[in-house]
Amino acid sequence: MLKVVGPAAAGMAAGVASAEAAEENKPATGETNAYGAPPGAGISMPPYYLPTPSVKNRNNYFPQSEPLGPDEMRIIFMGSQPWPPRLSQAGTCIMVELGTSKRLFFDFGPGCLRNIIANQVPVPEINDIFLTHLHLDHYADIPYLWQFAPFNGRWKPLRVIGPSGRTAALGTRAMCEHMEKMGAWTSHQAAGMPMADGYEIEVTEFDFRDDGGVCYDKDGVKVTHWRRSHAADGASAYRLDWNGLSFVWTGDGKPDQLTAKYAKNVDVFVTEMAVDMVSLWALKQGVSPYIGAWTIDNFHTMHYAVGYLANLVQPRLAMATHVSFDRELIGEMTAGVRMHYKGMFAFGIDHTVVNVTKDRIWIREAALPETSNVARPSMEWMIKNNFGGNMPTEMTVKSPFLANQEQSIRDLEIDPALFTPKDQMRQWARMPAEMKIDIADFLGGGQAPKK
Repeated sequence: MLKVVGPAAAGMAAGVASAEAAEENKPATGETNAYGAPPGAGISMPPYYLPTPSVKNRNNYFPQSEPLGPDEMRIIFMGSQPWPPRLSQAGTCIMVELGTSKRLFFDFGPGCLRNIIANQVPVPEINDIFLTHLHLDHYADIPYLWQFAPFNGRWKPLRVIGPSGRTAALGTRAMCEHMEKMGAWTSHQAAGMPMADGYEIEVTEFDFRDDGGVCYDKDGVKVTHWRRSHAADGASAYRLDWNGLSFVWTGDGKPDQLTAKYAKNVDVFVTEMAVDMVSLWALKQGVSPYIGAWTIDNFHTMHYAVGYLANLVQPRLAMATHVSFDRELIGEMTAGVRMHYKGMFAFGIDHTVVNVTKDRIWIREAALPETSNVARPSMEWMIKNNFGGNMPTEMTVKSPFLANQEQSIRDLEIDPALFTPKDQMRQWARMPAEMKIDIADFLGGGQAPKK
């Protein structure tokens, strides 16, 4: 189902944080369509809501079927749920693809990895993860990726970018260091093997107080950050600028002046939404109305504020994510937004796909299988990213078992020759202390392991 919705309530309310800005953006008397579109165009959809050049199917996005052009951005919501876990929504994660070769991830909540894999993103290429803050619903799938990406061919460090905290112990670097300790039982098993470096984490921790600072500037992509008021110091928002296109993800937090400033006139503005109906929280989620109200009032952007903030920002497209998408509340959520904002608005729920060029925006839903396997990166990608473009022909590796298992337990293993057909026996069955391997074969570019 395409989750683009029109207004349920027109009109503008008086501003609280910036009355002047609200007055400046107030539509003219008698205005209906915010963009002056003709009859039959609706009252919130702009004339630039059109398929972009790469779109092959106007109704659904089929992974691997639409290579992006050099001047196009694609945004896919891989997760959109804060709490509680549900089948239809993974934890918050937004993937942004830029042109033909760049891909970034903003937050990495629980369950998002299955959606990323279903979208046929090769696991070794899942990297450059930007964290807005360190609540688990925004990064809980990182350990899962960290454990298995080297197995799938990423032999270089995982790259994580995120804010510092009020103290060093509360920053992104400390979290990643503790994650490495948590996963030591796994990473030690790669000792002596070529994928061992894949268990390193390259952390870029920026000063959360440096509003407008640049935390990423590479290949024409610039990402800036600023503070958000959310529970504790260290919550941040991001703006991505590339090739004349822009994207903002606010992360969690209360509506604030910094976001209005740094997100101004962005192409795609994505913010969180907390539906201010605490009585329903009690009925549907078992949350005390008092705790619900305290949480919304001190941590989040309620649905009325989504529209107010969007009106200050004036994006080409405003979106809300990080919200329990209860269908019976779509009208209420939209009505709250429309109190203050008449422009193009959509929900960024799991599998929502947004294509963006300088003159067009198109929104669809991804069509995904119930079951999916992992897409492989090209051998060229593997050689470039794992070996800097120069792959050795062979490598000497040491048995990881010598350092991780007592020989006595391995001696109790049943001899594979007793249950394996003779023509199916491999050299790995009794791995020597040291052996040479063909790197191309080991990466999967050659034949299966020799028998």
